[in-house]
Amino acid sequence: MAVRARWASPSRGPRSPWLHVTQAAAALAAGMGVGRFVFTPILPLMHAQAGLSAGAGADLATANYTGYLAGALAGIAAPALLRSPFLLRGSLIALTGSLAAMPATHSTAVWIVLRLLAGAASALIFVIAVSSLHGHLREQPAHLSGWGFGGVGAGIALSGLLVLALRSAADWRAAWWASAALTAALTLASWHLRPEPAPAAGAEPGRAAAPAAAPGARTHRWFGVLLASYTLEGIGYIVAGTFLVAAIEQGSPGWIGSGAWVLVGLAAVPSSPLWARLGQRRSRPDVLFVALVVQAAGIALPALVGGVAAALASALLFGATFIGVSTLALATGAHLRFPRSVALLTAGYSVGQILGPLVVTPLLRHGYHQALLLAAAVVLAAAAAAALLRIGFPHHMPTARYDAPVRGSVPAGATADPDTGGA
Repeated sequence: MAVRARWASPSRGPRSPWLHVTQAAAALAAGMGVGRFVFTPILPLMHAQAGLSAGAGADLATANYTGYLAGALAGIAAPALLRSPFLLRGSLIALTGSLAAMPATHSTAVWIVLRLLAGAASALIFVIAVSSLHGHLREQPAHLSGWGFGGVGAGIALSGLLVLALRSAADWRAAWWASAALTAALTLASWHLRPEPAPAAGAEPGRAAAPAAAPGARTHRWFGVLLASYTLEGIGYIVAGTFLVAAIEQGSPGWIGSGAWVLVGLAAVPSSPLWARLGQRRSRPDVLFVALVVQAAGIALPALVGGVAAALASALLFGATFIGVSTLALATGAHLRFPRSVALLTAGYSVGQILGPLVVTPLLRHGYHQALLLAAAVVLAAAAAAALLRIGFPHHMPTARYDAPVRGSVPAGATADPDTGGA
């Protein structure tokens, strides 16, 4: 009855959780799949047609990730923002406008400002949509939230198909305009997404903060290793997420790069629920280690082996792991019941994404292969940290489902544990 009440509305009647998943997926497809990652397949077009240098491309990527960090920090500093439907809609509109404005200039400085704005809007869309999934699906099976995260992959695939279709018939300007139109359509599909519900009026503030303090104190060493691993993943993955298409197109026919990016998106759609299931059946640190090693292999492959088959295999391995790694890392942080684990992990990941393009910029004078090899090495370092996480890991702590945000209280459904200070 509790679940039914959660989805009942006096004015609209019972609400299907799948409708909520679809709306959240559309928001994530707009904010992340298109708003952040359409730059990857458009980047080679801007190099060839707009005179954008490799270094300037890295600057645009860094601006976008800096804006993303700013938006994420705003959500952390003011949690009430996560419950605002007006901010969600305003961010979707701002994102659409920033994409549509890219073709209006050839100024790198203006492009940097637009990508900064797009990054902030993407982050706000992401935190609101994910918090909405967490808040409304807390009592539902975990794979539902996983399919919501799959919206990121769907947006990547759609935007990649769009650029692939346009590259032979139009120029880089048309690609940006088309991506803005796609974002507008996804905005309409997610317009009525309900943000995270407000905390219960009768909650006791003092009681809410107490239970998580003791577990956090006892699990800080594992959480510190997890944070280091996830930050390193942010550095390595974003280099591939930004430059993979351009790197593939250096040694393959032009359509292969955009086609590989479509494959990245298609592989990403089911990856989150699949990795989430594996994380429930096996040790999460072990599964995280495997996912990171597979991702490192996918990133290094086009730098080590040429040809179409290697490019497509790289796209498949990368797409099948990068969202799954995030799913597993957030699940592990929630399992440890470390206070504000989602916020802290997201901040570390964002810092890594800013550092990634900056670290590899000196290598771009010689093409993208050295940058991909360095990114693969950093992801392997993240895997090594995940292997260390396995040592003495408290597997038998009461598990808070990863789709329940940790805000200093025992999540719904967690059982009491006298050893960790559970209520």
